[in-house]
Amino acid sequence: MTVHSFTFSDQPLDLEQLRGSVEDRSCGGYVSFEGWVRDHNDGRQVARLEYEAFEALAVKEGQRIIEEAAYRFGVTQARCVHRIGLLELGQVAVWVGVSTPHRGEAFAACRYIIDEVKHRVPIWKKEYYVDGDSGWVNCERCASAALDSDSHAAHGHHHADHSQDPAVSALARHPQGLVAPDYSRQQILAEVGPLGQSRIRGARVLVIGAGGLGVPVLSYLAGAGVGTLGVMDGDSLDASNLHRQTLYAITDVGRPKALLAADRLRALNPEVDVRPYVEHAALANLAGIAAGYDVIVDCTDNFSAHFVINDVAVTLAKPAVLASVYQYEGQVQVIDTHSACLRCLWPEGARDGAVGNCAEAGVLGPVPGVLGSLQALEVLKVILGIDSPARGAVIIVDLRTLECRRIAARRAADCPAHCVPCAPSPEPETIELDLRLPVAGWTVVDVRESAEVAAAPLPGASLHLPLGRLLDDPAQLPEGGRYLCVCARGLRALTAAKALRQNGRVAASLAGGYRLDP
Repeated sequence: MTVHSFTFSDQPLDLEQLRGSVEDRSCGGYVSFEGWVRDHNDGRQVARLEYEAFEALAVKEGQRIIEEAAYRFGVTQARCVHRIGLLELGQVAVWVGVSTPHRGEAFAACRYIIDEVKHRVPIWKKEYYVDGDSGWVNCERCASAALDSDSHAAHGHHHADHSQDPAVSALARHPQGLVAPDYSRQQILAEVGPLGQSRIRGARVLVIGAGGLGVPVLSYLAGAGVGTLGVMDGDSLDASNLHRQTLYAITDVGRPKALLAADRLRALNPEVDVRPYVEHAALANLAGIAAGYDVIVDCTDNFSAHFVINDVAVTLAKPAVLASVYQYEGQVQVIDTHSACLRCLWPEGARDGAVGNCAEAGVLGPVPGVLGSLQALEVLKVILGIDSPARGAVIIVDLRTLECRRIAARRAADCPAHCVPCAPSPEPETIELDLRLPVAGWTVVDVRESAEVAAAPLPGASLHLPLGRLLDDPAQLPEGGRYLCVCARGLRALTAAKALRQNGRVAASLAGGYRLDP
């Protein structure tokens, strides 16, 4: 039987029983951590120690940590028990045990659990010194320094660090002082009230994309108290994201966005059940995940994902809130079982690269922030049953002029039959070449715009044919040639190569594109 649990105990811990509870003979790695009560702190003699916790919240957060460790490190058995009440010298204050197929994951999982527990779980302590007591102190981070040592070897022992944190606010010095999420400002609204807040708390929303659009969507939905938030994103944070993805920090660069977002949202509102999915949305995985949610939010930046999300939402009869951004403009659309979907407007779909994404076309940070905020608002309208002009229409927002337009969208007669997901076509070939060297056997086709070509001309001979003109008539390039399509970062070139191949030409795209920056 699989054990993934976080609990408190007001009695001394039975270490043998705990070790046995996570034993798994299919595993080759077992690691446990024991934090003991020591007899001194900062030169003062300790007589005993007392712990208290805000248990309703603490157990929920501790359980999340255990499940995160299981997901990240392939843990088969994991358990953490933390003492509350009075502890005598030498007693174990906290115990963690994990079993994994291999020892490396066991070490990593054990350390992850104890670090996260000490950083995130609301636990308070009071040290009883021979000459007085410390008062209630938030014990956040109390294990981090000691865990930097080698003391977390298998069955390793560690004496709990009882140092006080002078930065802890007076409000957080006792469990009864914990600040709970307060939704009073939105509950004043007639459309919300206690009943509406109950609906928000019971809602399950899947947000696909944790970037420029996803960050405001996730932040506002977590702040509003949405009960369950799924965060689906297969990318890791890049430094170029930070000017618009303000949920993250420069020290987060390189980490998966889904996991980063989950950490930040739990800190913002511990009541929200945040479930990260470190993967891109595709036909193979999205339907199974989306089936467990009430509303789907499309915060992606490419047409392939837009249409996959649309098709899955319509097929599952789930309402979805869609948005996209191009430079200073954006659009928002809400689809449900009565309104037009993407394929009602674009029956054949649209090609990736036909319009540049943020990396290709550029973007000011507040633009996706505004559109993502509108998405969050539309999601809350869906949950609360508030009607919206974004149903049955596309709302276009021009942030250069601050103009909004509503374009009515009629539902097609064959909707939803036209949204049955089909297998994606194979991607066209990409190749890696150094354009500074002669390119033998290929006609280089530069599909960038004229301004881009003038700013960064290709080093060798090439044919300039902007993507829009090429897509108008791919057959304008003679048969029998071999065409290497090039753009700034590779996406438009991939689209051009696909169009040429569909018209019987031999074509490929330059992997990664061509640009002046190293």
